[in-house]
Amino acid sequence: GHGVVPSTECSVGEMLDMGYVRSGDTVTATVKIENTSSLTLPFSIQLESLSPTQDKDRQKIPSFLTSSLQRTEIVGTQNYNGFSVFSVSPTVGKIEAGMSQDFVVTFSPDHESLYYSDLLKVLLFGKQTAHEIHLKGAARDHPMFVEGGVPLDVPVESLAVTSPVAPQKALKGGKVPPLFIMEQGGEFSFSFKSLLLLLEYVEGSAEPARAEITVGAMQSPLLAAKKAVQFSLDSGPELERAGFELDGPRGAL
Repeated sequence: GHGVVPSTECSVGEMLDMGYVRSGDTVTATVKIENTSSLTLPFSIQLESLSPTQDKDRQKIPSFLTSSLQRTEIVGTQNYNGFSVFSVSPTVGKIEAGMSQDFVVTFSPDHESLYYSDLLKVLLFGKQTAHEIHLKGAARDHPMFVEGGVPLDVPVESLAVTSPVAPQKALKGGKVPPLFIMEQGGEFSFSFKSLLLLLEYVEGSAEPARAEITVGAMQSPLLAAKKAVQFSLDSGPELERAGFELDGPRGAL
């Protein structure tokens, strides 16, 4: 007989980032796996969040307490509604020799969080791990998001639903709190989240200390008929008096 080594190639690497999504929306991505061997390969798909030992594994000390470098758990934030944040289709089947199979990964977050994550495993013959792909994504309640700065939260949350203060409301006069204001369709809403930026100036350096933040706008059916999302940074004069200069304090996406 002949011993044949099963081999496959995957269209993505070790990480599949689904990006930012509005809470309640759904986005999909396609992963292609090609059978480069000479035999038919039966496959099955597993998600770490659906592992039978997941409840036991979550009793361990979170990694962010034991490692300053680890910011995301293998299985991160879960949906309040009980449905899986990530899903994959198909979950079982066969890939003929020289053929390929498309897998559709769906990301459906039901509340705001930056730490949705999971681990997708592609098994051959029910036991041999061919590929491991880390899935991650983030969700915001409104179509603008801000990235950058030093994290001020922890990448683990409770599934207990609390009653937070309404994160958005139309402003009818009064002082607008910093940091970001979003204008959409004549109404204003703003983010309560604070950002911590560390700027370190080395004496004798020819370059001033700089830090960057990224402002983005998500694609959403709710914005299909609207124009660009406008943003601005508040507290500019106060920052200038303290020696800070803002590059691009307002714009549109």
